[in-house]
Amino acid sequence: MYKIAVMGDYDSIYGFAALGLDTFPVTAGEAGETLHRLAAGGYGVIYITEALAADLKHEISRYAGQILPAVIEIPGVSGNTGSGVKGVRKSVEQAVGSDILFSN
Repeated sequence: MYKIAVMGDYDSIYGFAALGLDTFPVTAGEAGETLHRLAAGGYGVIYITEALAADLKHEISRYAGQILPAVIEIPGVSGNTGSGVKGVRKSVEQAVGSDILFSN
């Protein structure tokens, strides 16, 4: 069974531990190494705060064409930048071949 991880600043992710998810409070400097370690360590889903993901675009792109792990951006305590929603929307478009949220 695959595990689920959450990466980001401590204040943004500490609540996920109550849900049974593995939390990894990291700084931007150590985040790339942690991401690769989690990807190689049996994590099927890695949630990462949008602010941290902005610093890791190159590292995250390594996993974009792979089935696992799914790297999903989530808002942090600093707010929602919309980056996570754009990423999910792009993934859905690729999967179904159409923008399902498009309305006239």
